[in-house]
Amino acid sequence: MIQNPILPGCNPDPYFLRVEDDYYIATSTFEWFPGVQIHHSKDLVHWQLLTHPLTHVSQLDLRGTPSSGGVWAPNLTYKDGVFYLVYTDVKNRTGVYKDTHNYLVNATDIMGPWSEPIYLNSSGFDPSLFHDSDGRKWLLNMRWNFRKGYKRFDGILIQEYSVEKQSLIGSARVILEGADWVIEGPNLYKKGEYYYLMLAEGGTGYNHSVTVARSRNILGPYERDPDNPILTTRNDPDHPLQKAGHGSIVETQNGDWYMAYLCARPLKSRKLCPLGRETALQRCDWTEDGWLRLEGGSHLPKIIVEGPSLPPYPFKEPKEKENFDEEKLGIHFNTLRVPADDSWLSLKERPGYLRIKGRESLTSLNEQSMVARRIQHYLCNIETCIEFDPEHYMQMAGLICLYDENDYFYLRISHDERLGKHLGIVTSKQGKYDELDNDFISIEDWDRCYLRATVREEVIQFYYSKDAIEWNVIGPILDFGQLSDEYEGKLGFTGAFAGMCVQDLSGQRKHADFDYFEYKIIDAVL
Repeated sequence: MIQNPILPGCNPDPYFLRVEDDYYIATSTFEWFPGVQIHHSKDLVHWQLLTHPLTHVSQLDLRGTPSSGGVWAPNLTYKDGVFYLVYTDVKNRTGVYKDTHNYLVNATDIMGPWSEPIYLNSSGFDPSLFHDSDGRKWLLNMRWNFRKGYKRFDGILIQEYSVEKQSLIGSARVILEGADWVIEGPNLYKKGEYYYLMLAEGGTGYNHSVTVARSRNILGPYERDPDNPILTTRNDPDHPLQKAGHGSIVETQNGDWYMAYLCARPLKSRKLCPLGRETALQRCDWTEDGWLRLEGGSHLPKIIVEGPSLPPYPFKEPKEKENFDEEKLGIHFNTLRVPADDSWLSLKERPGYLRIKGRESLTSLNEQSMVARRIQHYLCNIETCIEFDPEHYMQMAGLICLYDENDYFYLRISHDERLGKHLGIVTSKQGKYDELDNDFISIEDWDRCYLRATVREEVIQFYYSKDAIEWNVIGPILDFGQLSDEYEGKLGFTGAFAGMCVQDLSGQRKHADFDYFEYKIIDAVL
């Protein structure tokens, strides 16, 4: 049986692909580097994070990118021995204008190397590439209209792509007009005599949905499914999987059909989703008159879904504790806007430790020194051990739980005239910085310090220790819900991360050494 969500914690906008006996799902990564997460399965039950295709600044330059901008809705397809990945790099997402640049990279092996990007267009976001049976290739994307009096989500564009010219050719055409609300995420499929256009409608929040339209001609006109939306929870506020939408489909080797879609699991007491938008699977059927339906006829997601009749293919469980004994960071680690390179990070200068050199502040959109991973469970412990000797208050290092530069909880070591080397918590709530002064603790004579954050459904609590045996509470109980997309009207798309970071606002690049980083699931079920 398939347990949803299959990809927990900030894995939204899934694109689902089968290549012979292998299944892949590509998900969005926003301002985090490397770009695009590609997950792999052979049985649809067991999944592992396999690779990241966008690993170089020449493929993805995120410096200056706003939070929840960057990589949106990657689309992964395969044709004639080549993988194609198209994605949006969002440089501006607020206000009337949107700067949304669409690119294509390709590879003959899913593990790469992936090509340098080919620029496609900037007319809207959520691009997808369709390979028609006649050999032609077509790019689809939503179109953004900033003008007063027009629908912002102005319809779905299609334009031919030339492999030989490595560019779009001909004119772009609108194949589906904009609706009264959000229409995006176009994915095109061909089955029998019809082209099927799968869409995300209603916005990626609580009104989200999957809708379908079809046409006998790729350029339209497209008729909408009379039973739309085929997947949604907008009318079921108590369903455990909310925000269901943005679907893509595959057919298994045995002729079964499954849809991958995004969803979110709210806190029990509030409509806040600090784990972000996640990926789930649903089994599907086709009606006699050629429309796609969820198995059983419902419009609602399921927590437990029957898997296909394929041999079980479990993967080795990810390590709970990363001891930094390898030559590169583990695959679940991400860096903020910039790649992990020797200019600010090293696993070699002190073997068995991750050395991070301090750079810009937590509000910087350029070159922060941060290594983090998704918080994927409502019950987990996050722990590290740090060696750091700051000389003044501009040098800081420690354990952070964050949503973005405006909302974070930071247990950090620093130095001041009053306490010398000390440990304390600094926070930001909707951009308002605060220091929890009453809880600053002198650790002047400590060579190393153990730091821990515990997530218990709605709350986060920090702890510290000198020996990893006796742990002490530090600071108040903190609101995990603050680290969510919807907190106090925020419009973001990522979810909570936890990690290690170092700042040196003096420019001296003072380093901290981290001995390990542990992410331990206490209970994977909310």
